[in-house]
Amino acid sequence: MTDEDPLEGMQQALNLARLKRRLGMTALSRRSGLSRTTVSQAFNSRRVPTEDTLAQLAPVLGLHVEELLELRREAVAQRYGPTEPEGQDEIDAAFEARYRDYLLQRHGRLTIVGLDLRGPAAASWPLDTAYLSLELAGHDGPSQGVDRAERALAGRPRTLVRGLAGSGKTTLLQWLACATAEGELPDALIELSGSIAFLLPLRTLARTGGLPADPAGFLAAVNCSLAAYQPAGWAHRVLSEGRGLVLVDGLDEVPKGLRDRAGDWLRELVSAYGHSRYVVTTRPSAVAEGWLFEAGFRELTVRPMGRRDVGIFVSRWHAAARAGTTDPEVAAHLDTLESDLKDKVRVKRDLALLTTTPLLCALVCALHRDRRGRLPSDRVELYQAALSMLITRRDQEREVIAPEGIELSEKESVQLLQKLAYWLIRNDQVELRRETALAKIEEALEAMHAVAAQGDATAVLNHLIARSGLLRAPTLDTVDFVHRTFQDFLGAKAAVESLDLGLIVRNAHDEKWEDVVRMAVAHARPDERAQVLEAITKRADSEPRLERRLRALALACLQHATELPPATRERVESRAQSLMPPRTHQEVDALAEIGPLALDLLPEPGRLSTLTAVRSIQTAQRIGGDGALAYLKSFVGTANAQVRRVLAEEWTRFDPQDYVAEVLAPLGRLRQVEIGDEGQVGALGPVRMSAVGFTGSHPPRLMAGLPRPEAVTALVLENNDLITDLDWLGQAFPRLRVLDVLRCPYFEDLGGLLGTGLVALAVGATTGLLDLSVLEHLESLRTLEIRDALTLLSDVPPHPGLRELSMDNPGRLDFLNRWPALRHLGIPGDVFLEQADALRLPRLKHLTLDSLDLANPAVSFITAMPWVTHVNVEGYDGPPAALAALFPGARSLRLRPTRTGQVPDVSALAAIPTLRRLTLRGVPGVPGDLGFAKGVIRTEPLL
Repeated sequence: MTDEDPLEGMQQALNLARLKRRLGMTALSRRSGLSRTTVSQAFNSRRVPTEDTLAQLAPVLGLHVEELLELRREAVAQRYGPTEPEGQDEIDAAFEARYRDYLLQRHGRLTIVGLDLRGPAAASWPLDTAYLSLELAGHDGPSQGVDRAERALAGRPRTLVRGLAGSGKTTLLQWLACATAEGELPDALIELSGSIAFLLPLRTLARTGGLPADPAGFLAAVNCSLAAYQPAGWAHRVLSEGRGLVLVDGLDEVPKGLRDRAGDWLRELVSAYGHSRYVVTTRPSAVAEGWLFEAGFRELTVRPMGRRDVGIFVSRWHAAARAGTTDPEVAAHLDTLESDLKDKVRVKRDLALLTTTPLLCALVCALHRDRRGRLPSDRVELYQAALSMLITRRDQEREVIAPEGIELSEKESVQLLQKLAYWLIRNDQVELRRETALAKIEEALEAMHAVAAQGDATAVLNHLIARSGLLRAPTLDTVDFVHRTFQDFLGAKAAVESLDLGLIVRNAHDEKWEDVVRMAVAHARPDERAQVLEAITKRADSEPRLERRLRALALACLQHATELPPATRERVESRAQSLMPPRTHQEVDALAEIGPLALDLLPEPGRLSTLTAVRSIQTAQRIGGDGALAYLKSFVGTANAQVRRVLAEEWTRFDPQDYVAEVLAPLGRLRQVEIGDEGQVGALGPVRMSAVGFTGSHPPRLMAGLPRPEAVTALVLENNDLITDLDWLGQAFPRLRVLDVLRCPYFEDLGGLLGTGLVALAVGATTGLLDLSVLEHLESLRTLEIRDALTLLSDVPPHPGLRELSMDNPGRLDFLNRWPALRHLGIPGDVFLEQADALRLPRLKHLTLDSLDLANPAVSFITAMPWVTHVNVEGYDGPPAALAALFPGARSLRLRPTRTGQVPDVSALAAIPTLRRLTLRGVPGVPGDLGFAKGVIRTEPLL
């Protein structure tokens, strides 16, 4: 490779040296004194780096600078000839500066279309304020599985991004264009530093003359005002150097013929300019699976927004709205609206189900503001606004006019979609064969002459799949709804119109019908609502096995019954008393969906067991609001450690000042407080605590701003996209002894732990390459846990002081023998079964095994370990009797069966003479006399 392309040879040498020294781009930048952009360009760009850049990188990477400079001279000669030209680079650089400014001005704001608003609302806001990195799912290439957009796109030269209407595809391309223009790229995409973006909406190209064969025509094709001023050959040079980032938006928004031509056009581009990057977006069904696979395009799919994403989006939407006003009263009102909406989205399941894309989140935010904090009280109006936007107004306002040759009114589209939804519901299906869908549409077209005149059933179905935003074709011969919410909404409406109330009642016990029942009550007339609820109540009275589910469902339906006979309402509410107290996560979910009404039914603390007290608290925390706060205050006098812990875990749905004053502070000294929202930090002044858990992307300055950080000895950082290193840690928390860093995707540098007195460290689910060499210099370290990381035991340096070690991917267990002082060990059960006899740990006393198959024949071949006295098995299958032979000296066993609720036969364990305690987790009870001494067996709920 070096002989043919000296630039690639030089970059290969740089990358190999970086990997050998386990250095990330951030660490390289810090040690070399170069900017991250300069470092990235040296490793990835087709532009030849300067001599000074190589001179500063060489000593950090342990390379000979003379060899790098020789490769550079060869690269320059291959590109320019004997001497480097002067002047053209300066001309190009000057134009690029103007073009980057243009990109920031042109694409630096987001515009929201299709909102049914009557009052003032934010129609657009700055991209840097509003951009939210969503999750993308990949099935090939370097980013298999699910990851945030910037991580999923890393290392992918050519990508097709599929996503539903409003899922954020266009916004992703805008962000890529602006981030490269501004030079503000996350570490995962630092390889794009210095890139020049060409954002090409296909719908614009279709209107302005088609696909430009010459890159020199890119700017003119999108009506860029700088097109006439670009230097001759500039676009060609950018793409040839591999600095081009070609962003093609909206394959689905042009007629099929142009999509085919776009494929040929992209093949030509990647053939001519293979070193540049390409990202293309489309709705899922517009092009076939594997489109342009032979040209190197790999596919990613935009995933629905999670709860945390929704909370961040709501904050940013309101921040953008505040930026658009100078009126302090309006700004204060927006603060209130933001807090209120966050609570509603967390508590109301219908809102949570709807807010799965940025477009729909924006709809909810705008409606909430337009109605001054009063969202539609029934889901019918809310869903109707979303349907209107998806089906008609979004395309109208984007000037996408009938690309499939069919134009339907909103009413016509809804009528057709209802028929498909109702068929799916009645047949207990989540998708239907294409031929069935065509038959249902053809049947409907007999009574829809205006639609039938535009095309046959095939044309109409293709239009609904491509343009409605509600249907998709997951395979060539199947059709389904993009979200079950809309299927249930439309199907329930059709059921009510068809007078099929009996069918709804008969299926009310089925969780798949839950939303159908609730939506049917919403659509129905008062007498029909009473008929449905009375019938469900009667079923609950006569079917004890289904009683709790049916009563919870009937109670949840009341919020949609705007008009109902009082006797029916009273009967439903009185029967709901049987739901109390909640005992499972499912029952907590069911009660939280009901909303504040459920608070009146929750039991007072009294003599509640630990489990029912915890579940009751979790229910109130999920509901939130003043009523829930009043209920939680009744627990502050408890001495139960589990109850105190859960009271301090989830309080983001409350005013932080109120929650601290009325719940946390009266509890006295707490072991740990969980923080998920920035506003909680400043409220913690009166709380005495030694451990803090931060969940979410909080910057170090916020965490260091805790009241009395010098009192914090234990810290948990979880789901934080901002943390890359720990250089700030020692100064912020001088007495820190315990640290957990979990699911922080960009964290890669442990160097900041040097000089701390850390005793316990846990790291997990980081995608960066962790350099663990620092661990051997942490003399006080005694406990280490590594979870979901690309790390083996062979990567962990020997540490004579280490006493406890847990890993879920240890590799070879014989490496454990480097720590003969280990007393506690946690490893996967399958690794234990395969390699247990490789362990030589004479001081090992505590062993934790995860997912252990005790029915595996390998169990009988493992040499007994009488020196292990405490065993914890988290999830086992097979007879637990095998443990008696494995651990004949066990003093305590703590066991959790894989199938919770199952009573295991543990009688054989009574033969262990040393056993003093047997704890069974998630087991309802142990029947009969099993031969154990009194008090040996205990059961423990899964909290």
